[in-house]
Amino acid sequence: MTSRRLTDAAKSTPDAPAIMPPSPPGASTSARILAPARLAAVRRTGLLDTPAEEAFDRLARLAATLLGTPFAFVTVVDDVRSFWKSCIGIAATDPAGRQNTVGDSFCQYVIGLDTELIIGDTTADARTRDNPSIERMGVLAWAGFPIRSPDGHVLGTFCAVDTVRRDWTPHDVEVLDTLAHAAGGEIALRIALEDAREATRQAQAATLEALGAADEAAMLSRTLQESLLPPRLPVVAGLDLAARYLRGGRGAEVLGDFYDVFHSPRGTWGVVVGDVAGKGPQAAKTTALARWTLRAAAVRSASPSANLAALNTALHEWFSDDGQFLTAVYAALRPHPQGFTVRVSCGGHDPALVRRSSGTVETVGRPGIVLGCVRDAELTEQRTLLRPGDSLIMYTDGVTEARNRADRALFGTERLSDLITATSGDATALAVAIETAVLDFSGRSIADDTAIVVVQVPDA
Repeated sequence: MTSRRLTDAAKSTPDAPAIMPPSPPGASTSARILAPARLAAVRRTGLLDTPAEEAFDRLARLAATLLGTPFAFVTVVDDVRSFWKSCIGIAATDPAGRQNTVGDSFCQYVIGLDTELIIGDTTADARTRDNPSIERMGVLAWAGFPIRSPDGHVLGTFCAVDTVRRDWTPHDVEVLDTLAHAAGGEIALRIALEDAREATRQAQAATLEALGAADEAAMLSRTLQESLLPPRLPVVAGLDLAARYLRGGRGAEVLGDFYDVFHSPRGTWGVVVGDVAGKGPQAAKTTALARWTLRAAAVRSASPSANLAALNTALHEWFSDDGQFLTAVYAALRPHPQGFTVRVSCGGHDPALVRRSSGTVETVGRPGIVLGCVRDAELTEQRTLLRPGDSLIMYTDGVTEARNRADRALFGTERLSDLITATSGDATALAVAIETAVLDFSGRSIADDTAIVVVQVPDA
């Protein structure tokens, strides 16, 4: 089996209208593939029969690099073919040559299972050993995760292909899972932006309908913003987590504050809070890039400075023509006999705060350069230990730069420190206290998005 088979197969693929599956999927799988709601979701993406795009090629290249596979794909599957939106390792540029039939594709199994499929030897697995692509394209190892629409339908797969048998590692699986979510996030972002644009067009079309359409645009903007944040915080043994998010501006535009919590190697957890420069669609794309780049980097490294450096590189590579900038504070927490060790790195962001159980407040994290400004950003780390009763507080400048409506004074870091000192309770109580204080101080007039994350080691 050679890698040439995949390239040759791509060159010989017929035009899409002529494709008929030579090896039909099983009845239950066919039902899922042909489900009208799923096919409608596929059509809504607008990706079928379109040229390659860097937004997807970069993700697939990253998978091939991290996993060491000759091929990686982002696919979209309709009722007759698996279209390769990205096909790293195959030189085909004509959309007609970047596809194979549903019956020949391994994507059919992911749609049928409604979950990932990891196979180290396709010739020995009962589900795949009769698939024509083993002989036609040299597929001996295949691993793929579903790419889902915003409403949960399986649109296709994010997959890696090897032409030799292999044992996929937990690292391989986590990389694919992360990048599949990133690809799905890119698709969801495009759909939400198009919906928002359509709502705006409707708002401008008729004066009588302007208010309702503008409200719809604001709702879609809010939905898009929420899609860039974790739907819920993970459960982490030994830690109490809380997050609050306040939307600023006029409500009809996406701004750039974000936060995330994710797993890293050796039992470490990564916590990040960031603020993207600008607003609107470009800020949303940068926020999505930041979240998924940091998650992908965290699969390999628990170092906050190394992972922020990876994001800095991604910002330069993805936005080479129009620079995009953001600030971020990244904390890595790891269990310790006396609580949790914490390493913090700042990329142009305010340092994290630590509230000790005694009520004293300390800063952790040395200033660093704004990410996206220079290619070789110098990023450092500072360490501390969280003991029972201690809390780590991370926030965006929507907190400290909130203004009082009466005299335009800033909320400021000193007021924040005094508030934290005076507030006791669990992580949620502390996060809510900060949120409430900012709202009261500004008269509930929030000009900028505001993200607050509190991590506490509960007092035994």
